[in-house]
Amino acid sequence: MKARITAITSGKGGVGKTFLSANLATALARQGEKVLVLDADLGLANLDVVLNLFPKITLHDVFTGKNTLDQAILEAPGGFSVLLAGSGMVEYSRLTPEVREQLVSVVQQVVPRFDRILLDTGAGISDVVLYTVSLADEVLIVATPEPTSLTDAYATIKVLATTQGRRDIRVIVNQVSKPGEGRIIRGQLQQVVDRFVSPGLEVPVKLEFVGEVPIDPSVRDAVKKRQLLLDCLPGSAAAQAVVAAATRLRA
Repeated sequence: MKARITAITSGKGGVGKTFLSANLATALARQGEKVLVLDADLGLANLDVVLNLFPKITLHDVFTGKNTLDQAILEAPGGFSVLLAGSGMVEYSRLTPEVREQLVSVVQQVVPRFDRILLDTGAGISDVVLYTVSLADEVLIVATPEPTSLTDAYATIKVLATTQGRRDIRVIVNQVSKPGEGRIIRGQLQQVVDRFVSPGLEVPVKLEFVGEVPIDPSVRDAVKKRQLLLDCLPGSAAAQAVVAAATRLRA
């Protein structure tokens, strides 16, 4: 067993990245994969809030040698495992050699034990985020139709293409207002990338559309209840869209 590592990232915060990470993990687990979600937003972690977990042991305790990795891995409500990070840890806002080594060590230890590892990264293009993404086999960019989200998604794609040599980047569009809007947005991003990023590269950058998740009051209800959407409202439009995206992610 060797896990496929998927980094779930975004150009800006507030696009639903952690919500999607948790629910995609649930969908993948239900499709037969052994899944671990690693909360890689080391300084501003909130996966525990989404999952209504109250961890006594976090990645911080593993990094400092206070606890073992096995002690920090928890079972989440959706049938997958989680490694939670501490919140408000200013020492993880910069990519020090220690943070780099500890992240690599943790990833190397969990890779043989799972089919899929989802890295729920921080937003933006800080050195911590980019280094975390560099550990992944593939990248899934989360964007919304908002102009600021699209601008930041483009900036992230450009940086990943030029600094990490990424040529295949997957895209999921959250909070769409009508069917087909996600594909249109992926097409618009692809046009900008074709014009401003791919020229000069030996291999052009290709954006693969993984799915779109509609604006749905069920999402807000699930988040307020601190429950997984796929558990509490599995028949909702957003839940079904997440399941479809998970199926494409496995392709």
